[in-house]
Amino acid sequence: MELYLDSANLKEIEEGFKLGFLNGLTTTPTFMQKEGITDIDGTIVKLSKMVPVLQIEALGNTAEEILAEAERQLALGLDKNKTVFKIPVSLEGVRACKLLRDKGLLVNVHLVYTLQQAYMAMHAGATYVCPLVGRLQDQGHDALALVEQCVNAVDLYGYDTKIMFSSVRHAEHVRNAINIGVHTITVPLKVMKQLTENNFTTVGTDQFIMDTRLMMVKVKEAIRGINPVVSENTSLTDAIIKMTEFGYGAVTVTKADGSIKGVFTDGGLRKLIMDKGRDVLNKKLSDLEYREPISIDGNVLLNEANSLFKKTNVDTIVVTDGGKPVGMLDIQDMKG
Repeated sequence: MELYLDSANLKEIEEGFKLGFLNGLTTTPTFMQKEGITDIDGTIVKLSKMVPVLQIEALGNTAEEILAEAERQLALGLDKNKTVFKIPVSLEGVRACKLLRDKGLLVNVHLVYTLQQAYMAMHAGATYVCPLVGRLQDQGHDALALVEQCVNAVDLYGYDTKIMFSSVRHAEHVRNAINIGVHTITVPLKVMKQLTENNFTTVGTDQFIMDTRLMMVKVKEAIRGINPVVSENTSLTDAIIKMTEFGYGAVTVTKADGSIKGVFTDGGLRKLIMDKGRDVLNKKLSDLEYREPISIDGNVLLNEANSLFKKTNVDTIVVTDGGKPVGMLDIQDMKG
């Protein structure tokens, strides 16, 4: 099934065709008008150089006028093998379709709302026949049944026509098109972006990335460029200020020789105040008792840190190099 982008927004078109596999672009005068485009010819020429196949409107009251408009547009420098002329279905429209096809030009008969209209376009040799699914559904019609009937008619009678599923409103329409077996679909970029999205895929991908990170990244590569260290002579009040400045809920307390005395945490502070009152804030860090700090060497892989987090149920681990603190690993740092 061919995949076209349906747009006249240059930024959207540039973004969409970076995918590298879109078959072409469909656009309309209405799209262009909404984008504030006034130089239609200039825009058409620009678009023709950006996309593999460009489908543009050829309008006129008679078949001869439609043919003349298509030839005028070709004279702008368009490649007839990469340009599809869109013609609204009508008796003059299908006659114009035959005239253009006899000259080897590509035609999309669109604004199709009935099987009879589609049949006339197919029999006139239309390269594409384009029912508008969203608009039909807005009117309460069974648009999917119409598209399926068009596909069946192509298969049954052997017409050299591709049925294009258009007026796409949501990702479900794309699934409908695939199930019906249409030959081409034209999709707005907003909907196209949704086609690869799935929450289970996102969760699984995140898990793969996380597990790969655990096996490949060293602890010292994962820590932030901050070493939240304070000396044991620091007052509790200053230690609180330092925690705020460092952006951690803990600081490593060091002795005079630079070795680790312990870890002072905001949770530990709350417990001290509850147990001993506000006067504790007048104390120094050296006045407190500390448990053996949970630390890890910066040269080991995150996998080992992950096991340590699970085993100890803490939020931060002191990172060391040669027994000296060089940083602190927060559990959030494990995610990258």
